[in-house]
Amino acid sequence: MKALVLCCDEKSQCQALERTQPGLPLGLGHIRTRTHDYTRHGTVTLFAALNYLDGKILSTTVERHTHLEWLAFLKQVHRQTPLELALHLIVDNYATHKHSTVVAWLANHPRVHVHFTPTGSSWLNLIERFFRNLTEDVVRDGSFESVGALTTAINVYLANHNLAPKPFRWKAEGAAILEKIRRARAARPTSNV
Repeated sequence: MKALVLCCDEKSQCQALERTQPGLPLGLGHIRTRTHDYTRHGTVTLFAALNYLDGKILSTTVERHTHLEWLAFLKQVHRQTPLELALHLIVDNYATHKHSTVVAWLANHPRVHVHFTPTGSSWLNLIERFFRNLTEDVVRDGSFESVGALTTAINVYLANHNLAPKPFRWKAEGAAILEKIRRARAARPTSNV
């Protein structure tokens, strides 16, 4: 059976912050500015699945991020992907991903296979890289008068991304990553306990 690999996660608590003053753009002789004070208008959670091969995103935005919303998202992914493909979902170890209701649904949907990243290694999931872009391009510097305005901005960004998606590719070799980890561990002071 052919398969589709999707890197999945939720970006919870995206804050709809409205800046009290507009920022000044980067210009000759001064840096870009952003006011430090803002009004909070609430949060939204984005559930997303990044297609490993082509870079397209399946997504939904919701108010909360419990196992019920996660399960609804899994059902959406199941509906929106070709039924002849096995689904391999890369997810982190968040409790909602392992809730008994989710586990029961997965048991009844054998084409869906969940693969958990090791604890503390969510960076291995490529959706995290996409979330970084979304944060930098939309959320962090935005000023939103409502949760609806933030949701619209996120959805526009996702739609534009899907018009010309590009897959994320690891550029570092595995051996180089492992060597960095080894050096970091060697440099870490040991405790005398």
